[in-house]
Amino acid sequence: MAAKKKATKKPAAKKKKSGAKRKPNAAFMKPMQPSAALGAVIGTGAMPRTEVTKKIWAYIKKHGLQDSKNRRNINADEKLKDVFGGKKQVSMFEMTKLVNKHLK
Repeated sequence: MAAKKKATKKPAAKKKKSGAKRKPNAAFMKPMQPSAALGAVIGTGAMPRTEVTKKIWAYIKKHGLQDSKNRRNINADEKLKDVFGGKKQVSMFEMTKLVNKHLK
């Protein structure tokens, strides 16, 4: 007969406090001034990086620029081509790198 193994109990994972909010990183919340090319897409006022990303995604969704087959790719229109360095299509991960070049 096969011997039964004793079930070992693992310690319960620590639960997060439901009422505690994360503190945002100060570097992300610092207002940055967009370049003229990026300003044509999101506006010319200074805003934090998080807000820049939100506005770019709002622009992409409003104009239907996400690739239909591979949703991770963004198809650039004339305004975004200036921001993306003349590329017709970039991945969403490459997009953030290219956008950061347009922030001061």
